[in-house]
Amino acid sequence: MPLVKIWKQGQLTIPMAFRKEMGLEEEAVFSMVKVGDSLVLTPKRLLGDALAGKMEAALKKSKISLEDILDDLKEERRRYNKDGHGL
Repeated sequence: MPLVKIWKQGQLTIPMAFRKEMGLEEEAVFSMVKVGDSLVLTPKRLLGDALAGKMEAALKKSKISLEDILDDLKEERRRYNKDGHGL
């Protein structure tokens, strides 16, 4: 079982073998839970970046711009308010 040292500012190093096995890259984000006298780290995948990339690719493929989306949003708000739902 590898030992891990806590460095200044609370940093620690995850052994290379574990990083490779779990596919962890530099600046990976983790959730930490205290269970009794133990700390459990679990990789926390940031979905925002992945989702943004997929959305960007889909918009480019369908040739829809951000301005198109914002214009549609304004129109939907106008319809919503016209129907008496707005304040």
